[in-house]
Amino acid sequence: MKKLIFALALGILLVRCAPTEKPAKPYTIQQFLDVKNIFSAGFAPDESKVLLGSNETGIYNVFELNLQSGEKKQLTSSTKESIFAASYFPSDDRVVYTADQGGNEIDHIFVRNGDGSTIDLISDSTAKANFYGWSFDKKLMYYSANSRDKRFFDLYRVDVTGSKEGNVYPSTLMYENKEGMDPTAISRDSRYIALLKPITTNNNDMYLLDTQSGQVKHLSPHEGNVDFSPQYFSADGKQLIYLTNEGAEFSYVASYDLTTGEKKKVEEAPWDVMYTYLSRNGKYRVVAINNDARTEIKVYNELDGGKRVELKNVPAGDITGVTISDSEKWMTFYVSTSKSPQNLYLYNFETDEIKQLTNTLTADIDPSDLVEGQVVRFKSFDGLEIPALLYRPKGIQSGEKVPALVQVHGGPGGQTRLNYSSSYQYLINHGYAILCVNNRGSSGYGKTFFAADDQRHGNEDLKDCIAGKQYLQSLDFVDGEKIGILGGSYGGYMVMAALTFAPEEFDAGVNYFGVTNWLRTLKSIPPWWASFRDALYAEMGDPVRDSVALYNKSPLFHAKNITKPFIVLQGSNDPRVLQVESDEIVAEARKNNVPVEYVIFPDEGHGFVKKENNIKASEEVLKFLDKYLKGQPTQ
Repeated sequence: MKKLIFALALGILLVRCAPTEKPAKPYTIQQFLDVKNIFSAGFAPDESKVLLGSNETGIYNVFELNLQSGEKKQLTSSTKESIFAASYFPSDDRVVYTADQGGNEIDHIFVRNGDGSTIDLISDSTAKANFYGWSFDKKLMYYSANSRDKRFFDLYRVDVTGSKEGNVYPSTLMYENKEGMDPTAISRDSRYIALLKPITTNNNDMYLLDTQSGQVKHLSPHEGNVDFSPQYFSADGKQLIYLTNEGAEFSYVASYDLTTGEKKKVEEAPWDVMYTYLSRNGKYRVVAINNDARTEIKVYNELDGGKRVELKNVPAGDITGVTISDSEKWMTFYVSTSKSPQNLYLYNFETDEIKQLTNTLTADIDPSDLVEGQVVRFKSFDGLEIPALLYRPKGIQSGEKVPALVQVHGGPGGQTRLNYSSSYQYLINHGYAILCVNNRGSSGYGKTFFAADDQRHGNEDLKDCIAGKQYLQSLDFVDGEKIGILGGSYGGYMVMAALTFAPEEFDAGVNYFGVTNWLRTLKSIPPWWASFRDALYAEMGDPVRDSVALYNKSPLFHAKNITKPFIVLQGSNDPRVLQVESDEIVAEARKNNVPVEYVIFPDEGHGFVKKENNIKASEEVLKFLDKYLKGQPTQ
């Protein structure tokens, strides 16, 4: 069990006793967003290059990075739609990437040939697809798509052993999904497929499909709420490795013997294990642990009795995104902290040599001007201890008090982690303290905490945010009369719930595409969420059976209570929270002469990916906050 020992007292002590420091140099949002977001999509077949996704062009495109020379080559040149790198082909330089249209989340899978030509593997323009990877023998590509039935994703395989510059990729159905059971892992011989069926957001069932016999076997009969997550099949094909919190508060690694049905616990931690995977030849096993909003990585040598590998010379910070090359000689991974954006590193298992491959922080920003988040805890209205991350602006003088924001993550079951955020650093740099509240219902703190807000949204979770505001008021550098609330998606709902159901608690609100009418949102979820619909209804409420409760927790129907100013930022193509949600809450508040600012992005969906749009969004938010929390006139 996790022990929350004196964290609150320690957090307050560290905050209040911080020495006087030099104020940070002010920076523009343009400078902050010149920080490059990158992600790696694996090694080239000859392991001389890695595939990268980066938004350095202002929108995500695909690049490849030469590991020896450091030369980076741009492979796609999109100026309209973001393109996300997925993988090299296993035996040549063809590349797989995915893209949707304007953020509508209807992703297609594309193959880029060596000559630069591309082909869309999904012929149905209305179908959504997911890239699954490659068979162990490197002859097959796996992907899922909802072409047959928009509610469910079927699993397909594509033979890629044809011509190097292929333009035809015929697919074969591997698994027809008629019951909402999602494929999660495939055995190395392609015989077995692990399937997962959601029941609620904290309860599911795990099945095994034998493609030879067609038999589907239930692997996880259980009582109560238990989460299962298949990870991979063992190298010898005899076991399924999975995560579960069965009989425990936190998720751990377990194995299921396909012959005997025996289950064994493989590894556990006092926190959730986030994922585990095995390198191609079975030499290394990687485990990632969600250690109090930080990621802890462990690597084991399975050929040396499972001995833990000491990764030498690795910089301090979170290690994430571990990828081991097929030869098992090389490993790439990211290192980041809450005050330093992630960079990609290359590690040589044979020599322990480490090499930094990217430098994502712009030279315009002095790293010493950035602020590191601090884990703190405070007690809510009922005594429950709530974890949070606190950011304190630099250079606060003795007796000075600054405005502050309570930030709420998306989800509902998300978690704000100690990751780098350009938009938050921008606000901190301009004099705002931020408390990122992981209210009850957040993931990462055990299944009891995760389920603590089920069908009680807009009540207990809101009270956690109000307790977060009260915690901020207890800090001697925060102006207790100038505290706003900020969030996106579910966090945006919490902003509007706060302004509606506790209208005098916060002084301003920043709502990024937040739900305001649960009745509409739960009825209009995308068709491809069908397998998850019952689970979502179990947590949030059924829009028919629980219509009264959902009406009562929907800010739109109580907008007359709003008295404090707020700003709304919305993408027109958002398939999760429709633009009409924001249109209506803005109109209702304006009827009561509440100051409201509304920014719409016609080329974005649920979250903004274009640099120019993120610049505008952050600038508008800062102007709004300066006006209503600092009392500064609009420039």
